[in-house]
Amino acid sequence: MDFNGLAQQFTEFYYNQFDSDRSQLGNLYRDESMLTFETTQLQGTKNIVEKLTSLPFQKVTHRITTLDAQPASPSGDVLVMITGDLLIDEEQNAQRFSQVFHLIPEGNSYYVFNDIFRLNYSA
Repeated sequence: MDFNGLAQQFTEFYYNQFDSDRSQLGNLYRDESMLTFETTQLQGTKNIVEKLTSLPFQKVTHRITTLDAQPASPSGDVLVMITGDLLIDEEQNAQRFSQVFHLIPEGNSYYVFNDIFRLNYSA
């Protein structure tokens, strides 16, 4: 398995979908999936999509700075860590973010088992 290629494909798909219509991200999660968004933990597809769609902005663009991936188990799981910039609505100053995905194989595809998102504030 080319876990780096998988991570690249997944990341491009995820952020393109998030930036255009985040309500459509539900098919990437399952009922056992968990999202930690800043300090809020949510489990299940419905709760995760509700959180993502309730975020207080209309327009968003993710710019990836780094992308790292590793195999996470002998079963084919993949860990993906992303850092980048977030451009929100008409803001000129980007916000830095980090995100980690734990992808689980399912048939010929993968789903998000864990999703951890953090904004990175300057000290």
